[in-house]
Amino acid sequence: MKRITSCLLTAIIIFSVSGIGTFAQSAGVDDALIAKAKKIHAEVITLDTHNDIDTRNFTDKVNYTQDLPNQVNLPKMIRGGLDVSWMIVYTGQGDLTEEGYKKAFENAIDKFDAIHRLTEKIAPGQIELALTSKDVRRINRAGKKVAMIGVENGYPIGTDLSNIRKFAERGARYMSLAHNGHSQLADSNTGERDNKWLYNGLSDLGKKAIFEMNKWGIMVDLSHPSKLANIQALQLTKAPVIASHSGARALCDHSRNLSDEELELIKLNGGVVQAVAFRSYVSKEKSELRAAKTAEISKELAEKENFTIIPRADVMKMPEAERNAYMTRIAAFRAKTNPIIKERLKDIAPDVNVKDFVDHIDYLVKKIGIDHVGISSDFDGGGGVEGWDDAGETFNVTLELVRRGYTKKQIEKLWSGNLLRVLDEVQKVAKKMQSGR
Repeated sequence: MKRITSCLLTAIIIFSVSGIGTFAQSAGVDDALIAKAKKIHAEVITLDTHNDIDTRNFTDKVNYTQDLPNQVNLPKMIRGGLDVSWMIVYTGQGDLTEEGYKKAFENAIDKFDAIHRLTEKIAPGQIELALTSKDVRRINRAGKKVAMIGVENGYPIGTDLSNIRKFAERGARYMSLAHNGHSQLADSNTGERDNKWLYNGLSDLGKKAIFEMNKWGIMVDLSHPSKLANIQALQLTKAPVIASHSGARALCDHSRNLSDEELELIKLNGGVVQAVAFRSYVSKEKSELRAAKTAEISKELAEKENFTIIPRADVMKMPEAERNAYMTRIAAFRAKTNPIIKERLKDIAPDVNVKDFVDHIDYLVKKIGIDHVGISSDFDGGGGVEGWDDAGETFNVTLELVRRGYTKKQIEKLWSGNLLRVLDEVQKVAKKMQSGR
């Protein structure tokens, strides 16, 4: 249970009046249910397993102590009652060459350093890095927010598996073996686009990486690799796994989501699937329709404003000064037109929302059990749904869970209990392997 500090009391007061009005009305909940949800939200540890970072937000002048435009920062975490943010060391997939590995490693270290800078120099009194479940609970009791580190894409380790231990020593507690594009370790889910694969699952190096991750206490993350790679990882691992941000493919047929076969294997493994609030992974149909209608209305409004919308690929080819000038103009155009577009879309293309997201949680719970499901957003990496579009709206997820009849015990498991249980088990396996048992 959280220690009710002045900071926490402030957070409760804030989220009692912020971010829930419209959602509560649309959800058809009464004051008693909202009060019940608030109490539960204040008493459980809320943990989001996937928040991307931009190192430009980790400086003395610009940092997470400020309410920046991004989706996750300390003011938004306080406002929404989000306790734990897994900050992501993400590297996009590049060439499988020594030069590519070197650049990827440098990118990863830059992000590790940024997170440590936040927790050790910029705001150590407000947020602390956790390496274990005991750390999470200790920091939470102290009234501070918690940072944890996940690695999205094993590409930065290159061909040197000793980098896995180095990442663990820097605080990494989970890692995926691929992202969008095949890595040196595993095929990506993106191979489904053209049915082209490098390894038909894991590479030989990837198989060895699983062993090293088990040994050094890094959870194997099944979000992004191919189905075959995931199945092979489940066959090889000596410890439970996670899917840090994935939906149910039965509800949304996207290659990023997990099939029923994968879900059953994760259950047998003792792992946990962190359902993700990413619009196109929650409802492909709703997100595609809304994107198409948004484009239509944007084009119409642009013509009225005598403004030309340039495709992103062409924008990126512009000289820097020209690109920056265009980005300033498009930002002003979006600020003016977004409210108009949102209003016009309400009836013709409703947004993917918290209810749609919790549908995935419901499905996963029914399919593999309450002990194997968790919650993630993919904030600042494309994630978010109406009602949970930034950390300041985190309470709305709890509200919807309470509305559907989930108990406090069940909600605690979903928000953090299951993930921390897996982390504990992974670290137990690591200790045994390190001692030679």
